[in-house]
Amino acid sequence: MSISERVRAVIEPIVASQDLELFDLEQAGSIVRVTIDRPGGVDVEAITSTTRALSRALDEHDPIAGNYTLEVSSPGLERALRTPRHWEWAANRQVAIKTMPNYAAGRRFVGTVTASNDSNVTVALDEPVGESITIDYADIEKARTIFVWAATPKPGGPKNRPKAETKKKSTKEDKVQP
Repeated sequence: MSISERVRAVIEPIVASQDLELFDLEQAGSIVRVTIDRPGGVDVEAITSTTRALSRALDEHDPIAGNYTLEVSSPGLERALRTPRHWEWAANRQVAIKTMPNYAAGRRFVGTVTASNDSNVTVALDEPVGESITIDYADIEKARTIFVWAATPKPGGPKNRPKAETKKKSTKEDKVQP
């Protein structure tokens, strides 16, 4: 069993017991990154309690030889997309994709995920409008969702303010002579 599999076996039940979802697990050198989520998002309290529980369990089971740093976080507004499950979650969402160097169709794409499976993703491109592209996961260097900020009118701003009465400009005819 690989280190990642041993770490996942320890982490998944603990995350589930806290009514959370393991969004991602990544080991990069001596860093173990655990990304947790739930509907409505996670707060600092959930991250803190999960970090403590995971730290105790990893110390007890010791699936990693040597020193490591445990990082527990939420996926954030703009989420990295690395696995087929991530791409499935990203259906109908805006994404930015950077392909591997020398990818024949180009290097950067922005659009909406329309389909995904175990080996590739299809994206309806923003530019040129009406075009789609299917990219194998192996050809993707980096990908993330794009959070679209919706502008909200300021309270009392022009859209919420009652229209002022317009004053009629006076003309010579309007002036009354004594």
